[in-house]
Amino acid sequence: MMVLTMERVTIRLPRQQVDMLEKLVEAGEFPTVSEAVRYAVRELIEKHANRVIKETDQISFKV
Repeated sequence: MMVLTMERVTIRLPRQQVDMLEKLVEAGEFPTVSEAVRYAVRELIEKHANRVIKETDQISFKV
């Protein structure tokens, strides 16, 4: 079984975004604000990771 270690990352967000994250938690969409942010980060990575990996591979082959 693989155990994931969590790293702490500190970010600053506009008050409106924090308020919306808290509303998502209050509405039951996420158990915590941290989980909502982790979800958003996973979505961002899934959307962009393949392109970034391909670009990185191309750069390393050019060297």
